[in-house]
Amino acid sequence: MLGFNVPEQPVPRFFLVLIVIAMVLLALVIMPVAKELVLAAVFAGMLWPVQQRLSRRLRGRRTLAASAITVAAILLLLGPVAALVTFVVRDGVEGVQFISEAIHSDDVASLVSHLPATARDAVTEAIERVPRDLGGIMGQVDIGGAEAASTVGRALAKTGSFVFHAVLMFIALFFLLVRGDELVRWLDSVSPLRQGQTMELFVAFRRVSIAVIASASITAAVQAVAAMVGFLIARVPSPFFFTLVTFLFAFIPAIGAAVVCLFAALLLLVSGHPYMATFLAAWGLVVVGLVDNLVKPLLIRRGLEIHGAIVFFALIGGIATFGAIGLLLGPLLVAFFLAVVRIYHRDYTPGDTRLPAVPGLPRGSKPSSAES
Repeated sequence: MLGFNVPEQPVPRFFLVLIVIAMVLLALVIMPVAKELVLAAVFAGMLWPVQQRLSRRLRGRRTLAASAITVAAILLLLGPVAALVTFVVRDGVEGVQFISEAIHSDDVASLVSHLPATARDAVTEAIERVPRDLGGIMGQVDIGGAEAASTVGRALAKTGSFVFHAVLMFIALFFLLVRGDELVRWLDSVSPLRQGQTMELFVAFRRVSIAVIASASITAAVQAVAAMVGFLIARVPSPFFFTLVTFLFAFIPAIGAAVVCLFAALLLLVSGHPYMATFLAAWGLVVVGLVDNLVKPLLIRRGLEIHGAIVFFALIGGIATFGAIGLLLGPLLVAFFLAVVRIYHRDYTPGDTRLPAVPGLPRGSKPSSAES
């Protein structure tokens, strides 16, 4: 009856077993597409403000707005991929030829001659396997036709797998843009947490996702531009090819874009340009490395509000555990832990002054309110 509180009933053990079984079966269903769903959820959270504004302009047509955003996201993905292929086809041959000529130079042979006998033989054999020019590469392809065909087949299979998973991700993105807010509200209402706490976790995830993706992309672009200036000054052959490689390496923690500058400097050194090699090595360590050490922590702290060292080890651990997607999952899991600790301190032990503040957050600070 209305006006009376219905007392909570004890949950039968059999029903608890059913819940556990249902959760295990759900996990088995989700695991094969977990990465696609995570990426879709991350991008949906980032694009949600755009979805809301576009829906209002289209007079509440959320499906049409979601379709437009999804198509735009596909084009934004295909654009860089097409540019990547163009750069590799146009500048990759020149870059590979420069690397090959440097490896086969007399200076490298002189350095190899000073190695111990066992190491010298192994390095010499490896150098001999490197083609000296494009004709050598084509000759190896002709000699190993069957192996080349197998390699092409594997490449096509990988490409097909990538396209399949990308299609799944974009389908999930479309549905999350259309009904994602309803799903979040439903999860907040059925979650065993207090009302609003689940929403708070989602808000933290969204903030961290935007910070990680934006900081990594902006930092990689700035480092690539800085490295390109160094490549042009040092007159590195095929500077745009090395710039593209720098951009890709900039996303890898503990390796970074400076390694590409050092590698290019080494090639300049063995090809007889010691002064330019010294300049490029110093440029990579100081200028390109400084961008990574200053720009990324500044950008990422705005979303994570934790120490840069924690972010660094979260990225390393995430990659080691989850692969490439660990760049995103590592900081997300750290943010999840800190958010849970913060909620516990604030809502369940508000009077315990012995509890320390969450790293990077002043005591008594409150998370931002749930975003619509």
